[in-house]
Amino acid sequence: MTISIGVSAVAVAFALLVIITLAIGIRTIPQGYVHTVERFGRYSRSLHSGLGLIIPYVERIGRRVNVMEQVVEVPSQEAFTRDNAAVRIDAVVFYQVLDAARASYEISNLQVALLTLTMTNIRTVVGSMDLDQLLSHRDEINDRLLKVLDAAASPWGVKMNRVEIKDILPPADLAGSMARQMKAEREKRASVLEAEGQRQAEILRAEGRKQSAILEAEGRREAAFRDAEARERSAEAEAKATGMVSEAIAKGDIAAANFLVAEKYVDAVKAIATAPNQRVVVVPIEAAALAGTLGGIAEITRSVFGDGGSQGGRAAGLPPRVGNPAPKPVTAP
Repeated sequence: MTISIGVSAVAVAFALLVIITLAIGIRTIPQGYVHTVERFGRYSRSLHSGLGLIIPYVERIGRRVNVMEQVVEVPSQEAFTRDNAAVRIDAVVFYQVLDAARASYEISNLQVALLTLTMTNIRTVVGSMDLDQLLSHRDEINDRLLKVLDAAASPWGVKMNRVEIKDILPPADLAGSMARQMKAEREKRASVLEAEGQRQAEILRAEGRKQSAILEAEGRREAAFRDAEARERSAEAEAKATGMVSEAIAKGDIAAANFLVAEKYVDAVKAIATAPNQRVVVVPIEAAALAGTLGGIAEITRSVFGDGGSQGGRAAGLPPRVGNPAPKPVTAP
C-alpha cells in the first residue's frame, strides 16, 4: 500500500514536471513583436510572431522587442540660430526596429538614446542656419535630421523613417518685428499692384481714346467724302437743270426761264430771312410783286427771242423797283 502511494506520487510529480517543461518550452509571440532567446545568458536566436519553441531550463526569453513603427516625441528645447536668435523648437521622430538582437544588445536604452541624439542634432542644424532660413526651410531641416539620425541609429538595427519639426517659436519681440515686417511687405505689394492696375487702366483708356479718335477721323473722312459726292451730284443736277432750261429758252419756252428765275429768287429771299446775323429784312409788301418781277423777266426774254414767248408773258408785270410800292422793312423773327 505504501509502495503504491509512493509510485503514484512520483507519477504525479513526473506528470507535473512534464507539463511545466512543455509550458516553459512552448511560447506564443504576438504579431509585431520579436523575442530574443538566450542560452545560459548569451543571445542564441530570435523568435518571430507565431508559435516558438525553446529548450526548457537551458534557454529563456531575453528581450521582447516591438518591431512596429514607433513614435518618439521630442520635447521643446531652446536653440540659437547662426545670427544669434533664440528659438524654441520641438519635433517628432518615427522609427522602426529592423534587427531585434542589435536593438537589444547594442544599446541599453534605445528610446532615450534616440531622443538624446535627436535633440543634439536639432541644435546642430539650427545653429547652422539663419532665422529666416530656419523658418522657411522646414523640409530641408527634416531631410538633414533624417540623414544624420539614420546614419547614427543604423548600428543599433534601427531604421529612421521620418523626422518632422512641429513648431519653431521665435521670441515675442522678434515675432512682433516679423509681423510688422510682413505687414509692411504686404502693404508694399498691395501698393505695387494698385499702381500697376492704375497704369494698365491708363493704358487701356489711352488706347480707347486713340481708337475713338481714329474712328472719329474715319467718320469725318467718310462724311466729307459723302458730302463731296453729294455736292458733286448736286452740281451735276444743277448743271443738267441749267442745261435743260437753256435748251428750253433757246427753243422759245419762256415758262422754263420763269421757273428758274422764280426758284432762284425764292431761295435768295429765304437765305436772307434765315441768316443768323440778320435782324431786318426788306421784302415786297405785296405778294403780287413777285409775279411782277417774273413778268419783267419775261418781257426781257420776249425782247430777246421775239414774239415766240408771248404766251408766257400774259402775266405781265414790272420788276419790284418799277411801278410798285416801296418795300417795307420787316423785323425777322
